[in-house]
Amino acid sequence: MCRDKKSRKSATKYERAKYKQVNISIMPAAKFEIKRKCQVCGQEFIAKTIESWYCSKRCSNIAYKRRKDEEKRNQRLDGIVKSIPKYQDCIKVSEAYALFGISKDTLYRLIHKGTISHINLGTNQIRVSKEELMKLYPLRRKAITKSKPVAKLYSLEPKDCYTIGDIAKKFHLDDSTVYQHIRRYSIPTRQIGNFVYAPKKEIDNLYKGAKQ
Repeated sequence: MCRDKKSRKSATKYERAKYKQVNISIMPAAKFEIKRKCQVCGQEFIAKTIESWYCSKRCSNIAYKRRKDEEKRNQRLDGIVKSIPKYQDCIKVSEAYALFGISKDTLYRLIHKGTISHINLGTNQIRVSKEELMKLYPLRRKAITKSKPVAKLYSLEPKDCYTIGDIAKKFHLDDSTVYQHIRRYSIPTRQIGNFVYAPKKEIDNLYKGAKQ
């Protein structure tokens, strides 16, 4: 009799394990695609991750080089700005570009129109009024001075949120995939009764470009 009980137990365990395997195998795969345009070449591609913005390693490297070149340019311009005496009003064209980010052609057009006053001290020795330019243009934003990150504000009221079920239905995902993405990208949630809520704005940004 003991043997019968043991054999029934082992059979039950085997059946449960088999049932789990069947369930896992028939569980539908998440139908989730993010179509984006490459920020470098403009070609449409399927993003491998939510944070993919370039269609290839080549485009990613190009974007990286552009960012580095832009940083160097801004640092060079910031150095020019620091060398301009604060009390000095008449500045060079190159200094005006460093201060305001306006091109040489734009400056010469303003001079020819008489919009800003200038002094010609000889060949390539034109000086323009800093005070007059400040009335027309904002100062160029300094790349070196990084602003402090602003804390994100979330509304976790049900009217401003999706439930996990809503997200799964809208983006053709299973609930477990939604939970994985929420944990991975640190999206806040709120539980009310049996429902878990996540802010609509963050979820829409997360799955922006997803093929629905």
